[in-house]
Amino acid sequence: MSVRIVRLGSPRHRREGLRIGTVRRPPRGVRKSAYARDNWYDVWLPALAPSAALLRTTRVLHDKSQWKVFERRYRSELKQPEQSHLLDMLAALSHQTDFSVGCYCSDEQQCHRSILRQVLLERGAKLERR
Repeated sequence: MSVRIVRLGSPRHRREGLRIGTVRRPPRGVRKSAYARDNWYDVWLPALAPSAALLRTTRVLHDKSQWKVFERRYRSELKQPEQSHLLDMLAALSHQTDFSVGCYCSDEQQCHRSILRQVLLERGAKLERR
């Protein structure tokens, strides 16, 4: 049992389980009925996405200093009670069942899902090896 960190819209891995979209907005131009079928996500969980305000203030994430600012602020958002409880739940579930969490970004290293990976590990989640 484990959690896998994925790019939404990519082909599913065998034993990936439920796919959770940790994005602020649903995929553009895709009907709701096609989200799961087209490998976007099965369940939408925008509470774990970076806030709209954070995304507006840190647009140039490939800049190393901006990425550090983004990471610090996003980690601060994840410490809020709602997000913290969700992260605890996902960490606990990772020991009971297979599931995945993801985002649309092509480069995980410049995406909030890289931070989610670290935070879930810090909370004791069992993660699938890359």
